[in-house]
Amino acid sequence: MKPFLISAPASEELAAAVRWYEQRRYGWGVKLFDAVTHAIEQICEYPEIGSRRIGRWPNREWRVKGFPYKVVYRIREHDIYVAAIAHTSRHPDYWKDRG
Repeated sequence: MKPFLISAPASEELAAAVRWYEQRRYGWGVKLFDAVTHAIEQICEYPEIGSRRIGRWPNREWRVKGFPYKVVYRIREHDIYVAAIAHTSRHPDYWKDRG
C-alpha cells in the first residue's frame, strides 16, 4: 500500500467542507471526514481504482461515498498525491493546475 500526501489546498477544502456540514447538522462533518478518509484508504490500497483525467497532469478521480465530493489524485513513484477534495457540482477542474 502506498502512502499519501495531501496538498495544502486539498486539506483546506476538506476542513471547509467538514465545517459546512457540521454547522448544518451535528455529526455530518465527522461523517464526511470519515468518508473521505475511507476513499483515500481505498486509493492507497488500489491506486488505479479512480477514473483517469486527461490534462496537464495524469490525475485520477474517486467518488466519496454518500457525499457530492471526489478525491482528485495522482499516482507518483513513491506515494499518492491528493490534489483536491472537490465538490462534484462546483467549478469543474479548478484544481487542474495544482502540481
